[in-house]
Amino acid sequence: MPLVNLFGWKGKLVLSTILICAVIFESAYCQKDAQEQRPTPERKPKPSKPKPGKSTTKGPRAATAKIKASPAAQTQTLLTQVLNKGKFKKVGETISVQSGEILELRCRGKPVQWSVPSYLEEEDDGRLSTVQHERYGALTLVNTTGADTGEYTCYPMYCEDTDCRKEYGKAVKVFVFFPDPQELFVPSSDYYEVIQLRTNWPTVLPCQVTSPDAKVTLHREYPPVEVAVDGREISFNVMKGFTIHRPRPYHAGALYCVASLGNLRQSSTKYMLIYVNYPMAPPAPVIQASSPSLAAGENLRVSCSVVGEQDVVVEFTWEYPGQQIGRPLYTQESVNPDGGGAARQQSQSVLLVDEVRDVDQGTYTCTAQNLQGAKSVSTTVKVVPKAKPQKP
Repeated sequence: MPLVNLFGWKGKLVLSTILICAVIFESAYCQKDAQEQRPTPERKPKPSKPKPGKSTTKGPRAATAKIKASPAAQTQTLLTQVLNKGKFKKVGETISVQSGEILELRCRGKPVQWSVPSYLEEEDDGRLSTVQHERYGALTLVNTTGADTGEYTCYPMYCEDTDCRKEYGKAVKVFVFFPDPQELFVPSSDYYEVIQLRTNWPTVLPCQVTSPDAKVTLHREYPPVEVAVDGREISFNVMKGFTIHRPRPYHAGALYCVASLGNLRQSSTKYMLIYVNYPMAPPAPVIQASSPSLAAGENLRVSCSVVGEQDVVVEFTWEYPGQQIGRPLYTQESVNPDGGGAARQQSQSVLLVDEVRDVDQGTYTCTAQNLQGAKSVSTTVKVVPKAKPQKP
């Protein structure tokens, strides 16, 4: 018997409804599938606007996007500056805040820790405050001056129970200038600042200005002359100052900086540069005794020599058997040019022991040290009884 006849006119209505729904569902499904596989090039879907505090990426794509996000992109959104009327601005490498105005920074994280110019940490005058909120930390500095110029750093903290530590890899920093119409240089309490010119390390003259727009030059006090800054031997960075990349003896002396902005021209504190020839490596001493075996009553000489770079100071220290009974140390030290090559010298220390006895037998150790490290060498000396004179 046909299905329609079995159910009557009501069966016809139900069956028709089912067939219509199936056709509509299949048509919608195919259309959706075609749209996903072949998007219309003329009409691109509009990107949805993200709601504040929510992510628009879901499922596996969210994890992939997080992995691919560069550290630079993350740090750009981590630290912001609060402006007037509740406006916010992402900070770059530097920002400028006119002296006298308020500096307010916000750093995303719970909790965070701040690092500020050293003098602000030392002087607690109530101008600086930090507050930890639920999702961010806030730093506020009021009554600002040119002296506040410097680097401000936010460190997100990783906490386990009550134990917290800084996440240095996620730290974000900004250099803040506080332009002062009367002070072009960050004030210093020292008239002279002594700086070592190390041959193995670049030297920085901080010459810190309060405005990034100031023009800064480097000068020598005597003879009075402007020092050439070529960008290779000496370079300038408005956040650091002047860098002498490979210090040499002729860089030594009294130097200072001059800043000019508009009609204002000022000099910085003076820097006394002292040249120190740092060695390339620790010394390599060589030790030698006048004789490996001496008779009691004879004199002993133990020499310790180092051949190295010219003008590099080498210090010698000794350990010897006679120390145990309080025998005093007698040494002769000298420095002479080495004939083996230019700019080389021989440093030597000679330990003298007069009329050796049994207590002088043993190990003699010489330690040579320079600014790069120390090395020890040893030798052993034997003392034998004095030969008795033969009877006639």
